[in-house]
Amino acid sequence: MSGTLYGISLGPGDPGLITRAAWEQLQRRDAVWVYPARSGKTPSYAFDIVQRAGLAPPEEHALLLFPMTHDGEKLARAWMKAADTVLPWLRAGRDVLFLVEGDASTYATFGHLARTVRALDAGVGVKIIAGVNAFAAACASVDVPFAEQDDTVAIVPAAYGVSAVDRLLPDFDTLVLMKVKPLLDELIDWLERRDLLSGAHFIERVGAPDERRFSGGEILALRGTKVSYLSLLIVKHPHRIRGERIKGCLKKSGPQPLDMETA
Repeated sequence: MSGTLYGISLGPGDPGLITRAAWEQLQRRDAVWVYPARSGKTPSYAFDIVQRAGLAPPEEHALLLFPMTHDGEKLARAWMKAADTVLPWLRAGRDVLFLVEGDASTYATFGHLARTVRALDAGVGVKIIAGVNAFAAACASVDVPFAEQDDTVAIVPAAYGVSAVDRLLPDFDTLVLMKVKPLLDELIDWLERRDLLSGAHFIERVGAPDERRFSGGEILALRGTKVSYLSLLIVKHPHRIRGERIKGCLKKSGPQPLDMETA
């Protein structure tokens, strides 16, 4: 019987945010650990989290390379090479724990690896151990609510571009912009132009020892500087009148009819 490929979510950087379920899996000595890095010269951030937690790897563990590129062919080759690395263990009945910063189901490399492995061997089981997302930890770090009552939220990779983010602004109370490094200067200009700085927070490597936070006008100091890939922006819309929307909801009295087609 084949082993199971686990996505072990470690939270965004603070070892204290590793869940009990993930911690229990990491105590196992019969499983294999694998962990991602962007290049052979770049250490694995996921592996760093478990090391700071005081956890020692099992006898068998391996680094998997996932290059930072939008080239589909290069990515497919990387996923295939990673799958070829883990499949011998899985086919031998060994469980493989893929260590992931943040949550393994949210903008993570685990999903690509799991699909590739299943395409090569449908008998391999896959299981995800849920974890704390970076944006939830970031909101806690700057002491702002992620969402309240009937707030609307959009979580968007900044790579979609400033114009796409701007189109979302009227419809959401909170925008979470992930992976902002390549567009940071453009986003800062947008925040200033749209008068959004007062409700904006930049968080880099949340939960790590070198975490950095900039809020409001402090964000302007980041123009022209280098920031980590593990950075995000939280933008709270200051112009949406939350009270009016709540008032509108309260006007709806009595039970609403149930739509059986969408229930």
